[in-house]
Amino acid sequence: MYKLNVRFWLSTVLVAISFNSVGALRHYTAKIEQSNWMLKEKNRLQCTLSHPLPGYGEAMFTSFASKQLNMEFELDMLRLPKNMGVAAVYSVPPKWMPGQVQRTIADMTIRKQYNGDLPEQAAWTMLTELEKGFWPTIYYQDWYNEYDRVAVGLNASNFAGPYQEFAECVANLLPYSFEDIAYTVLTYQFNNTVLTKYSQKRLAMIGEYLKEDSDLELVLLDGYTDSYGNRGVNRQVSIRRAVEIKAFFRSMGVEPDRIEVTGHGERRHISPNSNDSARAKNRRVVVRMSKP
Repeated sequence: MYKLNVRFWLSTVLVAISFNSVGALRHYTAKIEQSNWMLKEKNRLQCTLSHPLPGYGEAMFTSFASKQLNMEFELDMLRLPKNMGVAAVYSVPPKWMPGQVQRTIADMTIRKQYNGDLPEQAAWTMLTELEKGFWPTIYYQDWYNEYDRVAVGLNASNFAGPYQEFAECVANLLPYSFEDIAYTVLTYQFNNTVLTKYSQKRLAMIGEYLKEDSDLELVLLDGYTDSYGNRGVNRQVSIRRAVEIKAFFRSMGVEPDRIEVTGHGERRHISPNSNDSARAKNRRVVVRMSKP
């Protein structure tokens, strides 16, 4: 009787182990025929390569206009995490790559009620592994079912074409962001409304940006002059300089009622008016832009 009980207990344990090893891992990945890589955003401000994950959400790689090359990965989940945790990210060879072994990419912090994300180095590694045909896969303990683990795989099928477009988009991003131009001081040559060469370049940068994103909430233009000449004339000169910048913004698609012009004349100096080089700093239009 004792032997029979032991055998029954062992068989029960083996069945449970077999069941858990098969059923405890829920795997989300697109089938080969469903693997759809596409450029979700494609302009000079942002490039986003998207990959839908049936039943789970969406994987996205994004790079933004900036002084520095950048990249980030975001796992947009239909069910956001309920608890804090850590996911392991591996590069997994598909079944048609016999002999290849999986490689560790990174650990991904799971934050409560936030999508998962990874920084630049890990994101680029995932992209290059996809380029080689590997499947970056994210493993974590399910936060809704304590008995399950979850695996989210990125299918490398149909990746090459969209990735080439994405790489070209990233190479064409503007080498500066909105924050780099949101506050700009434009200075002028002596006694006229002609910008200095440096300020002309700055205004050209703003123009290139506005071609891609004209969604500005407010533009404030404050014109100033030095104290050389008549005070009333100086105020009119400061207004005229700011109005010319307003016309430039309008030509780039900014609605005129979102642009406010103020002429301060020779008030609010930022430099002494004792010599030509000092006075030149006071001849300026300050551009302040804000977005929703």
